[in-house]
Amino acid sequence: MKRRQQPLRLAFSCSALLLLGGCLDVPHPFAHSGKNGPGLAANAPPARLDVPTPPPNALLSDANASLWAKDVAQALLQQTIPAIAQPTRKGDWWLNMKAELRNGQVVPIYTVMTPKNTVRATQEGQPVPVEQWSAGDGSFFTLVAQDAASRIAAVLTGIQADDMDKDPHSLKHRAARVYFTGVTGAPGDGNTSLAQAFVASFRDSEDTIQNSARNADFIVNTTVKLSPGPAGTTGHPQEHIEIVWHVVDANGKEAGAATQLHDIDAHSLDQYWGDVAVAAAQEAAAATKQIIDRYSGRDNAPLAAPGTSPPAPAHPSPPSAPAG
Repeated sequence: MKRRQQPLRLAFSCSALLLLGGCLDVPHPFAHSGKNGPGLAANAPPARLDVPTPPPNALLSDANASLWAKDVAQALLQQTIPAIAQPTRKGDWWLNMKAELRNGQVVPIYTVMTPKNTVRATQEGQPVPVEQWSAGDGSFFTLVAQDAASRIAAVLTGIQADDMDKDPHSLKHRAARVYFTGVTGAPGDGNTSLAQAFVASFRDSEDTIQNSARNADFIVNTTVKLSPGPAGTTGHPQEHIEIVWHVVDANGKEAGAATQLHDIDAHSLDQYWGDVAVAAAQEAAAATKQIIDRYSGRDNAPLAAPGTSPPAPAHPSPPSAPAG
């Protein structure tokens, strides 16, 4: 008797394909490519970015200058950049913030500095009227900081991509080494069928599956969970199946996860998975590659040439400071 295959719909929404900051291209300027060395060049940024209080040339009172620094650091944290509002420490990269008057407006200027106090990149913020800058309160500087964070993140992403270009061992110049630990929790032959199909599907990727965790850039492990589902339109009992493909980097930090969800006829996968395993594994392999691409930053464009600025992200100007 021929077994009827159950189609498995594969969902990759924000609840299904999870990167470190959600379903977005998130910069990881301090990421490393593996245990053998940083993915950046020899002057790779450390684990934090100092944001000291700007000097008097920021055109602000001491209190507002401090507020600006704290708000920028907080906004950078929301961009997954480990920034700290503190004086510059030896060995740290840091952010030099100042402001200039231009045609009746104040232009915030953000310069990324290396530990040797050399300029690595500069980006300008959205200009604001002088009176708003001088009278700005906490709400105003929060908006200014949010504008700054996306611009600084773009600069740091460009720095990472530029340094990866110069590093022959980075993932811009080689395949990612992936160790797949297998599948657990599936009924029937699912653990074996899903694992075999995933390895076969991954052969079409630019990355490679290896047989051990040694020197792996990423590790993939997969879990399957079944739970009682709805009765179904014809009254037949159903089950809810959840397949999660976890991807972690060499240090065990989650790079992302792809989750496949579906309701199936109860016990329909208790024996053989067949084409269901192939369909699930093909989409999982593609999702895994996407997670690796985004997390490693290997597809990001390098920083613009010295003396030029990267394109500013499109977003509205900071609104006027509240009255009163």
